[in-house]
Amino acid sequence: MTSPRRPDRAPRTSRTSGVGRLARFVDASRPGREPRASDAVRGSRARRPDSADPIASAPAHLSRRALTITGLLLPGLALAACADPVADSGAAGGAATGASDGGGASTGTVDTSGTQKLIRSTKDEAIAALVPPEIAADGKLTMATSAGGTPPLSFLADDNKTTIGSEVDIARLAADKLGLELDVQLTSWENWPLKLEAREYEVVHSNVGINAERLQKFDFASYRAAFMTFLASKDADFELSDAESITGRIIAVGNATNQEKILTAWNEQLTSEGKEPAELKNYSSDADVLLALGSGRIDAYFAPFASLTYTASKREEFVTQGKVDAGWPHQTLVAATFPRGSGLADPYAKAINALIAEGTYGQVLERWGLTEEAVTESAVHTAENP
Repeated sequence: MTSPRRPDRAPRTSRTSGVGRLARFVDASRPGREPRASDAVRGSRARRPDSADPIASAPAHLSRRALTITGLLLPGLALAACADPVADSGAAGGAATGASDGGGASTGTVDTSGTQKLIRSTKDEAIAALVPPEIAADGKLTMATSAGGTPPLSFLADDNKTTIGSEVDIARLAADKLGLELDVQLTSWENWPLKLEAREYEVVHSNVGINAERLQKFDFASYRAAFMTFLASKDADFELSDAESITGRIIAVGNATNQEKILTAWNEQLTSEGKEPAELKNYSSDADVLLALGSGRIDAYFAPFASLTYTASKREEFVTQGKVDAGWPHQTLVAATFPRGSGLADPYAKAINALIAEGTYGQVLERWGLTEEAVTESAVHTAENP
């Protein structure tokens, strides 16, 4: 349904073109590394999209590598077509705990203390026996995750020193199943690829999406689907989910991100059909976005599903709308990432499958509000077997 512009909205007076640079190995759903001025208006036709096809309905549960392979090896999915870290939910920098910034009532009941009760598992002797000896030797699983991330993936607890979140919880469970002690290391999104290649870490859990270029350097064990969603006022009289629904709307989106790429493609489609495109705006932080959304200066915020569903659970004035695959117009998965040829991907995938079967995997996703991104099976993805 076409959504008309609100009559009280001021006419657009400026548009800027061009795109922000994408750092090497920085996936497009991460915030832009070189933010533009706060609240700068992005041009709706700044880039020609890779595809203007309307989004197909995405399933709530994905299994194995089905639905991913057809898109993985396409050139357009190289570095900028997966679901990657959301250090600020896709805004161009700013507060790392944007889910609780910007004022408003909090309704969340998630325990974010440093002493929260951990969900644990037990060692599976058969699976543990598959761990390469050089990794098992010290009895530890060295896992890196992004520092200063956004809830619920990986972030600092209320004590400002303990790293918690769904990424840490899944890694800890896998370590339990492999009979190893989890050793959490913090890194930046820009640095993990080189450090993982140098084998400073044994696995990375940082909302990393599988794509063709990464498959040339790393092995993967999938553990979550990857979606984008819209955050809007609970009183909104519209529903956003696809290209048609965004016509004439003002939408905040992270600079030089995959979600911006999706919206730009949709704008191109709308323009080709003679319809009014959405006005895309970049902000310097999540707090600024939420203030703009709360005051009605924007209609919605388009960012990764994981962080925005968490925000909606903590802020009663907001709701999420729609669900778009982060690899649009294809589909992708989030995966544990290993040095290529390390031999850890296979036992890790088996460990995750054991966690799925016993129910602890589901408990973690339920705790952090990520049940809709659950997979029914973990699979190994390598260059030889994508």
